[in-house]
Amino acid sequence: MMFGLPLGFFVESAVAVLMALTIGYCVVLNSRLKRLHADRSVLQQMVADLVGATNLANQAIKELKTTAMDADLALTARLEEAERFGIELANHVSAGSMLMERIAKITSIARSHPVAVEPALEETNKVQSALQQLNARARARENAA
Repeated sequence: MMFGLPLGFFVESAVAVLMALTIGYCVVLNSRLKRLHADRSVLQQMVADLVGATNLANQAIKELKTTAMDADLALTARLEEAERFGIELANHVSAGSMLMERIAKITSIARSHPVAVEPALEETNKVQSALQQLNARARARENAA
């Protein structure tokens, strides 16, 4: 006996205090578990939203890739067409330069030989005919485009 109380009383008091502490700790753990469970459902919702956003982003990326490929094909076609027109224009410029040289030769011959006017007129008619043909071709291409 201690202090006039039986030893069993002290042991049972200590057990009661420990049980009270255990119950208190269980209450604290229970509240933490409830918060964790509530956070878990919020976290699940966030994960579901993230998965949905990722799917939308993947779909948008696929559509962007398709659009980029279509734009690339269209641009390539236009560049090829522009290159063809550039070559054709260079050919026309070259033909025009040759024609101008021929006209210059004809005019210089006509100025130096007044008697040779008649063949020069014939050559001029050919030049006018060639110019009319070029003009007709250009109009035909414009109408086709």
